[in-house]
Amino acid sequence: MHPIHKVQDWDAAPGAILWPKLVSFLREVKETGKIPPDHRSHDHLNEQKEVKVDDEVRDRWIDVFEGLRKEREQNAQEKIVWGLVDGFLLYWNQDVIDQLDVRVFLRVPEEILRKRRHERHGYHTAVQSDPEGSLWRDPPGYWEQIVYPAYVDAHRDVFIDGDIETGAPGEKAKGLILLESLTMDMGEAVSRVCGVLEDVARQLEN
Repeated sequence: MHPIHKVQDWDAAPGAILWPKLVSFLREVKETGKIPPDHRSHDHLNEQKEVKVDDEVRDRWIDVFEGLRKEREQNAQEKIVWGLVDGFLLYWNQDVIDQLDVRVFLRVPEEILRKRRHERHGYHTAVQSDPEGSLWRDPPGYWEQIVYPAYVDAHRDVFIDGDIETGAPGEKAKGLILLESLTMDMGEAVSRVCGVLEDVARQLEN
């Protein structure tokens, strides 16, 4: 509950996520290469919009990673397992940051974030009493009073001088790949990230 506005606060970093549970989950996945059997998600209930990537870009990177997989299995007798972690608070908790081998941040201007949030019909949140979650719809003023201030607060330490709109990445999330969403298309973003993933995978061979 927000102490001033007296509405449920799903966005303030300290209480938005069960941090010890998330850290434990990430550590187990890295150690075993498997999702724990007791893991449950309700994200499939939320609206999923398809994001198009050019066939040429997609096919090129499929070939690259398939080649890496075969090389690793043949030469080192090891299997590569990729774990993709997506979240709006990945760079607030240092223990979470430390579990991420590659760190990517897609920067989007406030006005576009606000527009996207307002276009959502709602989203399912985790509640203890219902494994499918509970549908939440933002009350009036929620973006301005709750969501964006929490977003700024959670990310100010990630960027130099706390400038989340135009600042360069600082030292908190070292090696952060910053993608400026308004200056590149999806194919460029995918290729930049996949190029880094390829480099990381090849470094593991040495």
